[in-house]
Amino acid sequence: MTDKATLLTRALQLRKEFGEDSNSPIDIFSLVQNIEKLSLVFFPMGENLSGMSIKGQRGTCVIAINSAMSLGRQRFSLAHELYHLYYDKNMLAICSKKIGDGKIIEKEADVFASYLLIPAAELDNRAAQLSKNNINGKLSLDDVIRLGQYFGVSHKAMVIRLKENPYMDSDKTEEYLATGVRYRAEMLGFDSDLYKPLSKEKQYKTYGYYIHQADQLLKENLISIGKYEELLLTAFRSDLVYGEEGDGAIID
Repeated sequence: MTDKATLLTRALQLRKEFGEDSNSPIDIFSLVQNIEKLSLVFFPMGENLSGMSIKGQRGTCVIAINSAMSLGRQRFSLAHELYHLYYDKNMLAICSKKIGDGKIIEKEADVFASYLLIPAAELDNRAAQLSKNNINGKLSLDDVIRLGQYFGVSHKAMVIRLKENPYMDSDKTEEYLATGVRYRAEMLGFDSDLYKPLSKEKQYKTYGYYIHQADQLLKENLISIGKYEELLLTAFRSDLVYGEEGDGAIID
C-alpha cells in the first residue's frame, strides 16, 4: 500500500493544482468542474455504492456520485474518486459504501480523500483549540461535530480521521461512530444539510464536459436541436431544455 506520507503529498499537490492553499476547507463540487474533459454525474445508486469513475479515450472521464447519500458523504466520495482519476491505472473503479473497506487501492483513495478534505495541519490546530476547553484535554462529541461542519465531511469520515489524532480519546471512537449527530448539530446552531441527501428531485444531474460537448455539437450544426435536447434530457438536464422559473427565462 502507498504510504501515508505519499498520499498526503499527493493531496497537497492536487490542492495546489486546483489553486487552493494547504489548509482551508474546499468546495470540491465547484473545483472538479474545472477539470478538463470530466463529466460529473449525480445519480442515486442504492445502498451499496458510493460512486464510480470511468476513464475513456482521449482523456475523457466520468465520475458518478451516489446522490442518495448524505451531502457530507458525497463530498468524501468525490474526493475518493479523484484519487482513482489521477493515480489509479484501472479504467473503471466502483467504490463501496463503507469507508476503509475493499482492495488496497480503495483504502488508499479513502486516506487520500481524507487528507484532501481535512488538511493535517489545520485539523491539528483546530483540534488543539477545541480540546483545551475540556477538563480531560480531549475532543468532545460536540467538538467532533464542529470539526466535521468546518471541513464539510460526514460525521463518520471525521471520526475515522481523528482515530490517530492525539486529541481524540480512543475509548470514545466507537461511541462517537455509533452516535447520530443530526439533531445535536442543529442544537449547536449548525445547518444539518451535511447529514442529509438532496431532495429527490435534485438527485439527478450531470455537469461538465458532456454538457459542453452537446452544446458544441449543436453550435457546429453536427446535431439537430431535437437530438441536442435528447442528449440533455438523457443527462437529467431538463432545466436546460425547458428552463426553470427564477433563472431569468420568461415564463408565460
